Amino acid sequence: MVRSLWTAATGMISQQTNVDTIANNLANVNTTGYKSEVAEFKSLLYQTIQTKTTTANGENKPVGAQVGLGVRNSAITSIFKQGSMLASESNTAFAIQGDGLFAVRGQDGQTYYTRNGNFLFTTATNGMMLATSDGLPVLSSQGNPIILNNNYVASRIGINSRGELTYPDANNNPQPIGVTIGLYQFTNPSGLEKIDSTMFAATAASGAAINEATNNNVVRSNLLQGYLEGSSVQVADEMVNLIVAQRAYEMNSRAITTTDEMLQQANQLKR
Repeated sequence: MVRSLWTAATGMISQQTNVDTIANNLANVNTTGYKSEVAEFKSLLYQTIQTKTTTANGENKPVGAQVGLGVRNSAITSIFKQGSMLASESNTAFAIQGDGLFAVRGQDGQTYYTRNGNFLFTTATNGMMLATSDGLPVLSSQGNPIILNNNYVASRIGINSRGELTYPDANNNPQPIGVTIGLYQFTNPSGLEKIDSTMFAATAASGAAINEATNNNVVRSNLLQGYLEGSSVQVADEMVNLIVAQRAYEMNSRAITTTDEMLQQANQLKR
C-alpha cells in the first residue's frame, strides 16, 4: 500500500507540470509567433512481484506479475504549426508562410531563430539596421546583419515573397536591392532549445540550420509584409486539456487519500 502513495504522488507532480504548460500556453495566446507546447509523459520502471514460473500445482504461468511505479514528464514539446495571419500597420512587420524561421544575432554573438517578425529599423554605425523589438540584428541569407545606408527611406522599403528587400525606382516600381532576409529550416524543429517564448537555439536534436536560399531540397517559405503570425494556441483545446489535467490530478489525490485510509484501518487491527 505504501507503493501506491509514491505512485500517486508522481502522478500529481506530473499533472502539475502539465497544468503549468497549459497555463503558459494560455498566457501566450496573444504572443506573436508563439508555438503551443505539449507535456509528454513516460511510465516509470516496473517492479516485478512474481516472475514467470510454475504454480504450486506444477502448471506453467505464461506471464509474471509486475506493478508500475508511476509516471514522469519525459518532454515538453513545441508544436510548430502555422499561426493565423494578423494585419499590422507596421512597414517592417513580416509573417512567414511555411516552415522557415528568421535568424537573429544574440548579444552573446550566437545565432538564434524565431517566428516573430515584428521588426524595425534602428540606427547603425553605417546607416540603419533591421532588428527585432529587443534590438537584436536580423540576419540576411548570407548570415550577416542587414544594414542599409542612409540613402534609403525606411518607410519605402518593401519585400517580395522570397524575402528580398525592394525599393521603388524612378518609375515607382519596387526593385530588389540585393539583400534577402534569411529564412532557415530544421530537420526536427521540436528539438530546438527554447531561449524564451519565441526564440530558439539549434541543438544536436534539431540538426543544423538549413538555409532556404542555398538548399534546393526544401520547400521555400513565403514572406508577407504588413502581417504578423499570431500565436498557434487554440484556447478551446487548452481549456479541455486543463479540465482533463485537473481531473487526473484529483484522481491521483484520491488514490493517496484511499491509501491513507487503508493504512489507518490496518493500524487499527491490533486494537
